[in-house]
Amino acid sequence: MIGIVDYGVGNLRSVEKAFEAVGAEAVVSPDEGRLAECDALVLPGVGAFGDGMAGLRARGLDRFMARAVAGGTPLLGLCLGLQLLFEESDEFGRHTGLGLLPGRVRRFPDSVRVVPHTGWNVVHAERETALFDEVPPDSFFYFVHSYHVEAGEPGDVLATTEYDGVTFPSVCGRGALFGAQFHPEKSQRAGLALLSGFARIAAR
Repeated sequence: MIGIVDYGVGNLRSVEKAFEAVGAEAVVSPDEGRLAECDALVLPGVGAFGDGMAGLRARGLDRFMARAVAGGTPLLGLCLGLQLLFEESDEFGRHTGLGLLPGRVRRFPDSVRVVPHTGWNVVHAERETALFDEVPPDSFFYFVHSYHVEAGEPGDVLATTEYDGVTFPSVCGRGALFGAQFHPEKSQRAGLALLSGFARIAAR
């Protein structure tokens, strides 16, 4: 069972349906007790970093996820969910994140002509991970974001993407903790293949 964390931000039903499409059982819940019964967790998200963290803290889910990750529960952050895994963001002021991975979230520089980065772009794997077992090399995924991660540890960067001269981490991870900047639930076959990879990690 995969628990999709409901903290008031995100397209939760589409993520749930995507897991169902790859044969994985999933449940959307804001309840810590229900989520604690799951084999793995998914933190989706759209919107601003500060609002996302406020939603998690209001429900006590920030502390819950820290305990879950420390206990070895697989966790996958999607889009804003990836960014929230890191220490801080400068989106609309300085905001503290979950701090599960070292690094910061920064806006694309002024040299980038069009922000947000919206549409299909290629993801280049930098390291082997079970998350990519069914994903063809250099697959395209669907992005919508104005901010990107600056990872504090190069070894946490599992894949990168280039946009208008800026190369940024598009998949990060450490152990059973993962995050993807794109929307796999909107990325057709490649996105479903990545979610299938996470479901297999959860089943282990």
